[in-house]
Amino acid sequence: MEKILEVKDLSVSFQTYGGEVQAVRNVNFDLYKGETLAIVGESGSGKSVTTQTIMKLIPMPPGKIKSGQILFEGKDIVPLSDKQMEKVRGKEISMIFQDPMTSLNPTMKIGRQIMEGLIKHQNMSTSSAKERAIEMLRLVGIPMPERRVNQYPHEFSGGMRQRAMIAIALAANPKLLIADEPTTALDVTIQAQILELMKDLQSKMNTSIIFITHDLGVVANVADRVAVMYGGQIVETGTVDEIFYDPRHPYTWGLLASMPSLENDDKSELAAIPGTPPDLTNPPKGDAFAARNPYAMQIDFEEEPPLFQISETHFAKTWLLHPDAPAVEPPDAVKRRMRKLSSTFDKPVLVKGGK
Repeated sequence: MEKILEVKDLSVSFQTYGGEVQAVRNVNFDLYKGETLAIVGESGSGKSVTTQTIMKLIPMPPGKIKSGQILFEGKDIVPLSDKQMEKVRGKEISMIFQDPMTSLNPTMKIGRQIMEGLIKHQNMSTSSAKERAIEMLRLVGIPMPERRVNQYPHEFSGGMRQRAMIAIALAANPKLLIADEPTTALDVTIQAQILELMKDLQSKMNTSIIFITHDLGVVANVADRVAVMYGGQIVETGTVDEIFYDPRHPYTWGLLASMPSLENDDKSELAAIPGTPPDLTNPPKGDAFAARNPYAMQIDFEEEPPLFQISETHFAKTWLLHPDAPAVEPPDAVKRRMRKLSSTFDKPVLVKGGK
């Protein structure tokens, strides 16, 4: 498969009154054409800053790209000016934001908001752009698009506004779509519809997608690969099957254990990850997760672990994978979740221990 995006050793910081916040620290990942990569983590883990940096949307200052490269189709976009990035945003890379009500212009008709990018990036006439806007509204499942194209955002429901945002993002046929928590503000029924819509549109348009979420539960049916972020770093990456059925990092175990389940047949309480994320104005010396990790060893507080390779596609940043580390199995809550997932999707549970 051909790579469309390579992020190499990316570090991003923000100057604040409390000091320099090291929001993203030496992040590396790739994205292939037609692939969906989910970036998962708690609020403050650095996932949204990472993707906004790809779009060059972080305010500079106070934000600063300290180091690294962002190669889009082999070209580093980090040195590009705002003027140069205007030719990339919308046309080559588009973004769906979390809250469509604040992202859409309340004073402009939906159709006009779709047409703007088409007129600017594809030099369409007003009439051709309007036809394309109607086509896009129809494509994303909005009924009566000929009428809806002349309506304002407040006349749309929450789910329809999110569909309109997707129509705006995909109108110019971008090669890369970044979806920043696009279903967080929606109820579960509409959330499922939007996720299914994105899968369907991707298969039709062959767009590469980066899907940002704090909810590991929405990932299983959306992504091809998953990158788990914590403390501004990627701590585990692998295929969806590897992350759900063979997780290796204790933080990934915590995310899996805290996923709510409709089949609460064991009557167990929902697990929670103890403690709070690290203060990134003064990042921990060793493993960023050590203070919240019940399996932490002395070395976790002294030295940052490398990414250990588990398979060709699976890596985890934890000293538990060192050959000299004690064998540690995932907690019972994670094993229960994996068994439920395995029975639901007819997949084998791969984990036998901590190595």
